[in-house]
Amino acid sequence: MGNAASESTAPSAGSNAALQNQGTPDSPRDPKRVTTRTLAKMRSTGKRITMLTAYDFPTAAILDAAGIDILLVGDSLAMVVQGHDTTLPVTLQQMIYHAEMVGRAAKRAMVVVDLPFPEGQRSIDRTIASASKILKKTRCHAVKLEGGAEQAQRIEALTTAGIPVMAHVGLRPQNIHVDGGYVVQRDEDRLVNDALAAEKAGAFAVLIECVPSAIAGKITAALHVPTIGIGAGPATSGQVLVVNDLIGMTSGYLPRFVTQLADVKQAITTAAAAYRDSVRDGSFPAVSHEFK
Repeated sequence: MGNAASESTAPSAGSNAALQNQGTPDSPRDPKRVTTRTLAKMRSTGKRITMLTAYDFPTAAILDAAGIDILLVGDSLAMVVQGHDTTLPVTLQQMIYHAEMVGRAAKRAMVVVDLPFPEGQRSIDRTIASASKILKKTRCHAVKLEGGAEQAQRIEALTTAGIPVMAHVGLRPQNIHVDGGYVVQRDEDRLVNDALAAEKAGAFAVLIECVPSAIAGKITAALHVPTIGIGAGPATSGQVLVVNDLIGMTSGYLPRFVTQLADVKQAITTAAAAYRDSVRDGSFPAVSHEFK
């Protein structure tokens, strides 16, 4: 901590990786970059789309290298990064701050950024300005907007302005106070209508959250654009999860739709405890860690 050592040292493997990941973003014409056309082709060929949240450079670089198709800079960062109880407190500027990191890291994945509350509820001109700011200041490729039929005019305006939009129907976390909590959405007619309206308005994909599998399947069958499910069963064109849930970094309750495939929290706890003990018993730093 504090001032760097006066002697030069070789950069770590992590530093080299970070340097290699810097540079200009891939052109949309680069066949390695996932684009809206890539996703449309994946849907038509039946290849499942993978999507995970990412909020920082190192995590995004790992997920990108692992072949995840879409990285979502989600307003969920308000909860899993900032420690809030809902997604509502995160600001546009904070979303841009995190999106810049993810955009720098992603070389193949499409990067989608949530329009935070209340950017999608203000005037259409204000929404376009906010979405434009996201794309101009980051290396990201699209925005996600909660809502269906009631947001159709806004989706159309954004798309006309050259801003790709992923719609978000079903459970909408920004509506938590209107809905009275995180409640499974079961109104089939409304859900199908929302998704169709979003598609007609120009959305390149529709995220479906916390909807019974049968309804999500009907929505997917009714649309010509890909659907991405979270708590919506296996019939959607792809799946998304919060990466913190997937890798075991979340404390407390996990939704039933989450699959936890690693325990990073325990790994960090074990490493931190071992470091604490090695400092206290004097075994760290060892001679091999010293400068001569």
